[in-house]
Amino acid sequence: MELGPQFEDSLFSPSRERLSGGGAVAPSGARHCEPQWFLSEDGGDGDGADGVTGSKFRADWAYRRRDFEKALCEYSNCLQLLPPGNIAMRRDVQEGQARCLSHLGRHKEALGIAEKMRNGATNTDHLTTVLNLQFSIYQGVENVEKKILCLQQLICLHPFNPWFWKFLAEAYMGLLQNLSPLVVPGTNLNRSEEVSVSDSRFKTPTGREINLQPHRSDGQKEGPWSSLAAETKGENAVTCSSSQVVKEFLCTLGELERTDEGKCADSKSWKQNMSKKVGIKACASFIRARLLFQLTQLQQSSFVLETNRKGQKEIDDKVAQLGFDENSLLLMTKVMGQDLIPEKLKEEFQGEVKCIGPSALSSLVNVSVMEFEVKWFGNLQDDL
Repeated sequence: MELGPQFEDSLFSPSRERLSGGGAVAPSGARHCEPQWFLSEDGGDGDGADGVTGSKFRADWAYRRRDFEKALCEYSNCLQLLPPGNIAMRRDVQEGQARCLSHLGRHKEALGIAEKMRNGATNTDHLTTVLNLQFSIYQGVENVEKKILCLQQLICLHPFNPWFWKFLAEAYMGLLQNLSPLVVPGTNLNRSEEVSVSDSRFKTPTGREINLQPHRSDGQKEGPWSSLAAETKGENAVTCSSSQVVKEFLCTLGELERTDEGKCADSKSWKQNMSKKVGIKACASFIRARLLFQLTQLQQSSFVLETNRKGQKEIDDKVAQLGFDENSLLLMTKVMGQDLIPEKLKEEFQGEVKCIGPSALSSLVNVSVMEFEVKWFGNLQDDL
């Protein structure tokens, strides 16, 4: 079988040898690439298909070896060589660029590429890839609010994916670490890590917009995240303690009777009330993830099944840590599993890709944090 003229013969070696009747060795028709052929002198240099393929392989190889500077350079070279019509590889290369930039601390540029990819998305697979990319970038800057929003949008697309629910539960646990230790054992209210807050504007159910970026006083010392914040938000970027940002974020979502968010965040009763609410969301998300793991493990084997069971064990430990009583856990299991019908799960895991326009795609995930939480946790909040 001939593989075409795009590779030099020197890059291949006989893949198999078989003995003829007289004992002579005769090679089969198939040929395999030599290991790491793309790193050799003849390994895909130039402006044609060879150059694109070689540059892409070198970029992926550098990324695997965590040489992100070299990988970024190769991805950029590959992007320049790509013809406009090769949409699939173009998106793959752009994602590689964004992940390299994120690892190098250039988060604003990474988010810019992700936004371009999102605007060019034409199907649910594209949108899922972009949301995963954005989640990874926000995870790098420890922006809990944006992580939660990305995960909620992913769940809107894939409500039966156990990993998205598990990651959402862990994000809620991150919020709990910033609330009162009197309510949640093992949390640290005085956490002093500095995080950046980008585009942290949220609308309350009444339509009032609140900016979660408190102004820093002139005498306030800049933390280690100050340069990252400036890169992420430009001149308007600020740094503040993670606990303060989370308090104001939760105070906005709580929509309590108090209008002074600062007093709201400092109120002991508010902390206790909000800790309980966030704890319910975390536990309910863990329970739904566990239900989905249990339903899918029947069709799994090997390392996939092992990963599934490991995920369930982690969930069991986290649920026990939250300390809900048996009746509450039974209620959460009933509510979070009421839509788990085998037919729906079968359709979800067949991986159908919906090809629709950008506006229709946006409508699939255009949901606020409040709307998502009312849909999934509203009944639990009332009953518990």
